[in-house]
Amino acid sequence: MNTKNNLPLYFSIAIVIGIYIGSIFNFSDESSFFRAENSHGNKLKKLLQFIENDYVDAINTEEIIDEVIYELIGKLDPHSAYIPKEQFLGTTENLRGDFEGIGVQFKMHKDSLVVTHVLKEGPSEKAGLLAGDRILRAGKDTLFDRSLGSREIVKILKGPKESEVLLDVYRRDSTDILTFSIKRNKVKIQSAEVAYMLSDSLGYIKLDRFAMTSARDFERQIKVLKNQGASNLVVDLRQNGGGYIHIANQIIDQFLPAGKLIVFTESKNGKKEEFYATESGAFEEGTIYVLIDEGSASASEIFAGALQDNDKGVIVGRRSFGKGLVQQERQLGDGSAVRLTIARYFTPTGRSIQKPYTMNGSAAYAESFENRFLNGELLSKDSIKVTDSLKYTTPGGKVVYGGGGIIPDVFVPIDTTRYLENKYVFNITSFSFDYADQNRTRLIKSGVAAFVNELDTTSELIESYIAAYGKPSWNLTEKRREILRHYLKVLIIRQVFGETDFYIENNKKDIVIQKVLGLDAAVEN
Repeated sequence: MNTKNNLPLYFSIAIVIGIYIGSIFNFSDESSFFRAENSHGNKLKKLLQFIENDYVDAINTEEIIDEVIYELIGKLDPHSAYIPKEQFLGTTENLRGDFEGIGVQFKMHKDSLVVTHVLKEGPSEKAGLLAGDRILRAGKDTLFDRSLGSREIVKILKGPKESEVLLDVYRRDSTDILTFSIKRNKVKIQSAEVAYMLSDSLGYIKLDRFAMTSARDFERQIKVLKNQGASNLVVDLRQNGGGYIHIANQIIDQFLPAGKLIVFTESKNGKKEEFYATESGAFEEGTIYVLIDEGSASASEIFAGALQDNDKGVIVGRRSFGKGLVQQERQLGDGSAVRLTIARYFTPTGRSIQKPYTMNGSAAYAESFENRFLNGELLSKDSIKVTDSLKYTTPGGKVVYGGGGIIPDVFVPIDTTRYLENKYVFNITSFSFDYADQNRTRLIKSGVAAFVNELDTTSELIESYIAAYGKPSWNLTEKRREILRHYLKVLIIRQVFGETDFYIENNKKDIVIQKVLGLDAAVEN
């Protein structure tokens, strides 16, 4: 079960998956920490037994253990993490590529639970549930007129495969309460859902994460685009926080000839592992444009670094996050787990792109990220600080730098003209949702092209929004009105028509995409 943020914040800096999950290798050797004969482990075990048996007051031992582990892991690097058992399943679902449930995305709107999207080929789609439906009850649980958080709703709607749940549903076009009997099943989470042609020869794929199913999804989309005439390709990794390195390697392999080094890792004991491209590449010809920004982390940086260091493709955008650490996961026997940094990874030229961190926790690490906004780096490539001692040269003679993210070949500053203050953003989201909810049937019947034309040629919707929320202090210039119009349009499209149509329309105003179109036209000519 996934909830979705319906606001396409162009100025987003979220990198949840990259920071919390990182890149994971499956190593066969067990860490000595987990062996019973480890003296440190025995010391901790004896202390806990002593406290549990003889401490004067009654205590919650499990809470103490959790606090100790949090404190211990917090003394390490910013990417090592302890995951309590109640959070473990949720953090792994996105990277696993599926979950067991009814297959909807939802939003609590006013006093009811609204289905915002019905996932393709999931149980709810097969049962006939539609976007816009209000789920009033799930089994014996009432879901309206209650103050429920997303986690509580997920617990009610999710369940093991083959289990059944009865849903009572209100549908705007029906006078009766509808009842659906839905048998829960595995539901796929698409990581490469959006793919379309930007021009007659240039394909576009948005890759959200490097999950277990991403290589298969990506290869399928490449085949579709090639059949539509794509000879060049855009891979959009903006705000992609990473995932599994071996999946990233499989996708990178689509673009590099056999024998080319993709990435290598090195542990503190000097153990080195190298990963090379095979002969299975499906898109080794043509130009690849890789889009990155400050939210592109971990496996996304391996992807960009591998192509950049092999003089393949063009990296476009802003400097990436700067995560060059590898995590290994160990479950702790009670449903919780630790993801521990066990190695560093390096790009083919030998670069470590890990930005500096201290042993004082994550505060300074996060602060260095925020400093990008203050030092002007998002507006000018000249503001990016590089170190001469970390300078490397690719086989083709290109100069690249390590020490803190991938610096793009073509820098594109953040589009400040499209940034809106929170007061506009919140209101736009709420207004767009209500409009989509009330007009969904009409919009679907007329189609996305008719809706785009309607909004581009009339001012009725934007004027309705301004009448509902506008204030004199807004100072609505014509440019700001156009920005508001654009956000209203794409948010409604996302609600009614889905992700692909959202990106098709939103990318028309995306200055990074427009830059790539210009670069590609120059190459074609």
